[in-house]
Amino acid sequence: MNLVTLENVSKQFSERVLLNSVNLLINEGDRIGLIGRNGSGKTTLLQIIAGVEPSDAGTRTVWGGVRIVYAPQEPMLDEALTVLDTVFQSDAPLMRLLRDYEQASLQLQQQPHNAAFQSRLADLTGEMDRARGWTAESEAETILTKLGIIDFEAKVGTLSGGQRKRLALARALIDPADLLILDEPTNHIDAETIAWLEKYLMARAGGLLMVTHDRYFLERVANRIVELDRRELVSYGGNYGRYLEKRAQRQEQLAASEAKRQSTLRRELEWLRRGAQARSTKQKARKQRIAELQTIQYDRGDQRVAMSLAGRRLGKRVLEATGLSKTYGPLTLFQELDFELAPGDRIGIIGPNGTGKSTFLDVLAGKTAPDSGTVQWGETVHLGYYDQLSAGLPDDKRVIEFIEGLAPLVKTKEGERVSAAKMLEWFLFTGKERQTWIGSLSGGERRRLYLLRTLIYQPNVLFLDEPTNDLDVQTLTVLEEFLDHFQGCLVVVSHDRYFLDRNVDFLMSFEDGVLGTRYPTPYESYQRLRPDLSAAATSLPKAKKRQKPAAPRRMTWKEKQEFAALETEIGELEATKARLEGEINGVGSDYGRLQTLAAELEQTQVALETAELRWLELAEINEETT
Repeated sequence: MNLVTLENVSKQFSERVLLNSVNLLINEGDRIGLIGRNGSGKTTLLQIIAGVEPSDAGTRTVWGGVRIVYAPQEPMLDEALTVLDTVFQSDAPLMRLLRDYEQASLQLQQQPHNAAFQSRLADLTGEMDRARGWTAESEAETILTKLGIIDFEAKVGTLSGGQRKRLALARALIDPADLLILDEPTNHIDAETIAWLEKYLMARAGGLLMVTHDRYFLERVANRIVELDRRELVSYGGNYGRYLEKRAQRQEQLAASEAKRQSTLRRELEWLRRGAQARSTKQKARKQRIAELQTIQYDRGDQRVAMSLAGRRLGKRVLEATGLSKTYGPLTLFQELDFELAPGDRIGIIGPNGTGKSTFLDVLAGKTAPDSGTVQWGETVHLGYYDQLSAGLPDDKRVIEFIEGLAPLVKTKEGERVSAAKMLEWFLFTGKERQTWIGSLSGGERRRLYLLRTLIYQPNVLFLDEPTNDLDVQTLTVLEEFLDHFQGCLVVVSHDRYFLDRNVDFLMSFEDGVLGTRYPTPYESYQRLRPDLSAAATSLPKAKKRQKPAAPRRMTWKEKQEFAALETEIGELEATKARLEGEINGVGSDYGRLQTLAAELEQTQVALETAELRWLELAEINEETT
């Protein structure tokens, strides 16, 4: 069943055209991931579909009383309401019933002998029974808890910004809807909550339209990808992986069409230069055809120059932090915490929201003073810190003017001198956008510019604090290309499992103010290994804080040999695993062969996990003695 139809919809702000006669059908069962560059108009499109923003032209049709619920990035909530009142604030019949029941229950608590209140609550209790309201109320509390909101009577005005956004998400999930529209639902929630949200949305009936830059989320939840590209919509059936395949095919087709166009244009221009003796009407028509061929713009997709800026030398000593503590009032974020960076380290820091990860980076970077402890940086370190504030962007300067003022020319790894305009092109700022005032940029475009500002100084140690929250998939691809060539140290705070798996070697969990063991990526390895290591850690007697450590145990000769052999074994097992997975994908309908390969893959996986766990144990002993 069709839910919403857009026909020839256009939208323009000032001189900026965002949508140009776009068409879109949203059907029941569609789980659509909308992707596109920051500032391309994704949020505006969601608002038009939700009925929040009118279009300049075209029609929006909502079929058969379809009910739409929209959760924006910046929700407007009544600060005087409680959490529970907020999630029940809806015109849906079941939500009205729950709201009336909660209000009647509160009135009776205040006046327990009031006969009218008793009768009212009895009537509503019967309605709750008939409408299965108790299940809905329990589900609402479960969703709030899963999203990290446990005080249901807290006033909205007392919540942090992240909590408000999670509350708005909870309200949208709880509110019955035929079409649910979510704008960046994975921002401000941790990896475990994202995994829960994936399962919840996949099991939910009705349509779903979402903007997210979490590529694992798109891979697992979406069954259709719609790309907003240069004011037009292109639809691809399937999840994110299928989208990449189909988009590559489309780019090949466009490239072939472009080659044909260029060939035709060369022939026509040659004819024009020869000055053909033909009837003037035919000559005029041919000139018009040439002019049309010259105006066609070819979408080159992701054909960009990889950003490989020249690096700075990094010495053997990078960072050593000892005994760091930080407290805000009654809240202790971390206490007597140690952390070390060695040359080439690429570390992802994960953990629940509010545990102090960003504050920890601020302390290491010198932006915030610790209550106690020391931070010692190596003499050759040049730190680049991409924080969440994007501070230092002047609204009264144009984009190109700002970058040229910082670095008119930057040297690449190959020794080439690159201009500010070329660097902005790398970061997807078109010629017209480079002349835009910074104050008029969208939030995502500002983050993209701030990222370029961070990298343009050519750091050899890079801190990235939640880089995927406000960057589009295309910009993340540019950043990942840069990180592929980056030879320095990298520390990333993120909940984005795809970005972490793609760019770091180890994960450290920041919980209860403690940075524990380094777990090898991918994130799934952390999930597998963490319970085993946590169980081993809890079985050991707890030492008193800050005791002088006993002399470290040295690795035996046999353990050194085993440690070296494990590195080779893990590499071979990973290669075997990749080979088996490739063979399984191409086995076709040979089910006997498929069973054999699946059993071999399972044995390889078990052997790999065992080897990785033993390698971690020996690596810890080795670190203590070096």
